[in-house]
Amino acid sequence: MTTTGKEARPPVDFGRPTVMLRSRGSRTGGQGISMLLDVRALMVSIPLILAGLAVGLFALATGDYALSVPQVMQAFTGDADALTRTIVVDWRLPRVLSALLFGAALGMSGGIFQSLTRNPLGSPDIIGFNTGAYTGALLVILTVGGSYLHIALGALIGGILTALAVYLLAFRRGSQGFRLIIVGIGVSAMLASLNHWLILRAELEVSMAAAVWGAGSLNGISWQQAGPAAAVVAVVAVAALAVSRRMRMLEMGDDAARALGVRAEPTRVLLMVLGVALTAAVTAVAGPIAFVALAAPQLARRLTRSAGITPLPSALMGAVLLSASDLAAQRLFAPIQLPVGVVTVCIGGIYLVWLLAREARKS
Repeated sequence: MTTTGKEARPPVDFGRPTVMLRSRGSRTGGQGISMLLDVRALMVSIPLILAGLAVGLFALATGDYALSVPQVMQAFTGDADALTRTIVVDWRLPRVLSALLFGAALGMSGGIFQSLTRNPLGSPDIIGFNTGAYTGALLVILTVGGSYLHIALGALIGGILTALAVYLLAFRRGSQGFRLIIVGIGVSAMLASLNHWLILRAELEVSMAAAVWGAGSLNGISWQQAGPAAAVVAVVAVAALAVSRRMRMLEMGDDAARALGVRAEPTRVLLMVLGVALTAAVTAVAGPIAFVALAAPQLARRLTRSAGITPLPSALMGAVLLSASDLAAQRLFAPIQLPVGVVTVCIGGIYLVWLLAREARKS
């Protein structure tokens, strides 16, 4: 190799550091699978996972009956006494896992809608999909009662019908993010009025239970509720991650996405259905929990310093936010337990004011 008197320049890096993972094709000639991973997103995801595990472990160990970390570990290995195992596995673990999974679902759902609308205000609780899911679940509760499956189905139908109404009202030669947000805010206000009317017309006991549930609460959650919800969230989250690459292409604009082989409107509709399904699965169990879907994707975006929304860090940030908020709801005014939605509204309100002020300074 020949050298010159000038020092060799390092190669120019025009993008973010990434890692390509590839699997070999099958022996029958099938193609392998390749995946491009963002190194910074991975580096941010690892601390978020550790933070979520730390919050969950602290929630399992603290309470009216305090436990040490070794006692909590023994409850999982089967070496603890019956009382400790009951407290950890049967009473506390469903709530801890629900907070983590539901937070991840809300964070991913918020990331989907903020990506589709290309606006940090485009989350399901702002554009009305949370309210629509709550309306559907509320109608089921007040009319037929039913199990989690019935309430989840009502929430899903309510959320999808709301999303369909917002999509059709905002559609004009394609759906634009700003129109989706404006129309969604209006539809959300009308559905909120309908929800208040339904609660006022119901019997006193039912309306009080519905009002408390409507604040967003994980109090009293058990495995019978957490299990089916976790299964639904896991399936929908995997599907959302599978189409996340097309979602990122849509952020470049419909024309650019079509040039890359993405069918813009069908992909957008599929992403909306997946985002609504994540929101409905949470709403059916815990009620509408506000502001987690709004804040988590933007906080994750700032940590990863990415140009667009990254679904996995958004989900992990949502898990940390909701689990920490639920821990605060349990411990701040013990023995009184607040609905977790009260804590998220307080935190989210501060974040929303900061976000609006920041966007005003930009404009």
